[in-house]
Amino acid sequence: MNEDNARFCLLAGLILLYLLCGAAIFSALEHPFELRARRLWKQQLDNFTQRYKVNLGALHTLLRQYEEANGAGIRVDALRPRWDFSGAFYFVGTVVSTIGFGMTTPATIAGKIFLIFYGLIGCAATILFFNLFLERIITMLAYIMRWCHERRLRCAGVGVVSSREESSGEEDSLEGWKPSVYYVMLILGVASVVIACSASTLYSSMENWSYVDSLYFCFVAFSTIGFGDLVSSQRQQYESQEAYRLGNCLFILMGVCCIYSLFNVISIIIKQTLNWIVGKLPIPSHCPAGRHRYTDGSVETVCDSETDAGAVAGGVCVGRRLSGEMISVNEFMVSNKVSLALLQKQLSETAHQGPRQSYGHQNGFSGGVGALAIMNNRLQETSVDR
Repeated sequence: MNEDNARFCLLAGLILLYLLCGAAIFSALEHPFELRARRLWKQQLDNFTQRYKVNLGALHTLLRQYEEANGAGIRVDALRPRWDFSGAFYFVGTVVSTIGFGMTTPATIAGKIFLIFYGLIGCAATILFFNLFLERIITMLAYIMRWCHERRLRCAGVGVVSSREESSGEEDSLEGWKPSVYYVMLILGVASVVIACSASTLYSSMENWSYVDSLYFCFVAFSTIGFGDLVSSQRQQYESQEAYRLGNCLFILMGVCCIYSLFNVISIIIKQTLNWIVGKLPIPSHCPAGRHRYTDGSVETVCDSETDAGAVAGGVCVGRRLSGEMISVNEFMVSNKVSLALLQKQLSETAHQGPRQSYGHQNGFSGGVGALAIMNNRLQETSVDR
């Protein structure tokens, strides 16, 4: 078993163990409450049928009919219309963000078929938006770190490098001010907490929820879990209704962006932890057939003889054809003075306390999901050429 398979099996085992522990804890916490609720409901049914001389079977039929009506949006309390334009807009927002509260669902066959195609494109575009949002966050932090680095140099009496020299030696200058993965995680964590606490204050006052329930709703919504037991902006009337609905949409948008980006950064740390654990395991190191390893003493590069179109010079693979994804990233790096792809690689390196010693061995998982994963994997093979 090579290191990639070891990482995969280790991660699968840890996730399974995590699920088992979570199931045991939630069962211990929630099952007694469920049993008490069942007993209370049975007592209420018995008391109601005895007091009003109602047939229990007829009552069950009425309750089942109400459950069906409830699924169509009929509630005991007056709620806002489900499928007017504002309600439909709220629904499609929960679809493309993958929150999916379940309060509103299509009931017609045409609506269900349309949802399949609508969600396919909308969810993909939204995930791309979240990835680009994370890239902008990293770019912003890079500029801030660069400014702090230059300020420290000025305070220390060291001259700041000219912009031309800086652009030519950008990769070397990044070493002093690259954003640490832990620093990015801290910034995103603080931003998520601030947004969640602010939103919870709004929800607790407007929805009459407790503050804990409001925090719970924020996490469920921002993480796109979307249970649907608590859903904001569902009553028919609110004080300052338009302002509240606008604030609700903004809070959910900002919260989802921050939490999604935080998940990406945490996944890098999980990957580094797996690399450390696998490094401690007695796994034989070997190269797959058709792949050759070259090293210049500081960097090991794996070249695939079937796909690498160039020669090997100075310990690196030269002339490898870039995929469309990497070409677009390179174009983005040219338009921005800060190398986004390099920063992503260095995020992972900094979490590992220094540059990686083997790209071939430690690239079992990408440093993110979606476009970030493609970018990190391709960067392992191409950034040394820059």
